[in-house]
Amino acid sequence: MLPARINAPRVVAAVTTAALTIGALGGCARTIGVEVAPDAADPKCAEVLLAVPDELGPDLPKVRTNAQATAAWGEPGGAVTMRCGVEQLGPSGDCQHVDSGDGTTVDWIVTTDDEGTWSFVTYGRDPAVEVVVPPTVTEDHSTSFIADLAGAVTQIPATKECQ
Repeated sequence: MLPARINAPRVVAAVTTAALTIGALGGCARTIGVEVAPDAADPKCAEVLLAVPDELGPDLPKVRTNAQATAAWGEPGGAVTMRCGVEQLGPSGDCQHVDSGDGTTVDWIVTTDDEGTWSFVTYGRDPAVEVVVPPTVTEDHSTSFIADLAGAVTQIPATKECQ
């Protein structure tokens, strides 16, 4: 038996349709908008981002972001966001040592605003890393998951510590 003739235009159309379908489905994935930090292009930020965990705490999965040197966990409208390359902050009474449980300690300057949004900025690391936790997350979670980021942010060596 001779092989059937291949209809080239139909094959091209089928492959194109499959590629467009895959591309459209990929566009349905959740993406969190995060503002890029001023020093996001610092090579150390790439090391940080490669080391971030796939999940924070027991139920905040990592999701895609739309900016360089950023990461997010959770849902649009209620996600923990991280930016590498933010400006370093000076000494502050809001500086806290956070132990990850494995002996790794990261110093963070911790603040909260009137709306209940928590901000954590690494202290003594250049470039600095900022983590923002909105009140929609803290309604159901403590901010103790900040310790889960120690492995990532320690990719940038500490040059100073909280006093």
